[in-house]
Amino acid sequence: MNIENTKAQMRKGVLEYCILSILNGEDKYTSEILDTLKDAKMLVVEGTIYPLLTRLKNAGLLNYRWEESTSGPPRKYYTLTETGKLFLKELDTTWDELRNATNLVTKTKNS
Repeated sequence: MNIENTKAQMRKGVLEYCILSILNGEDKYTSEILDTLKDAKMLVVEGTIYPLLTRLKNAGLLNYRWEESTSGPPRKYYTLTETGKLFLKELDTTWDELRNATNLVTKTKNS
């Protein structure tokens, strides 16, 4: 079994949650989202994030707006919709339950 493949699948499983969390309370454009993920060691490429952002937008969880940039072409800023905020709250609860269950099963101390 390939450990790198398993680790990548684990990261993919929480990517939507991470993106919604990054956008909670602050609009961001794709490069900012990618930088935040990279800083957190969530290695994601543009080819992965653009379809995911489109899917989240089509699901009604995100909106976007175009904003002029002083250093290049206009930027697409993403923001959570009200539905997205409610969805994120549900994911927060689910994440807490999953983390607690995983900690119990793996006998990891709560952090």
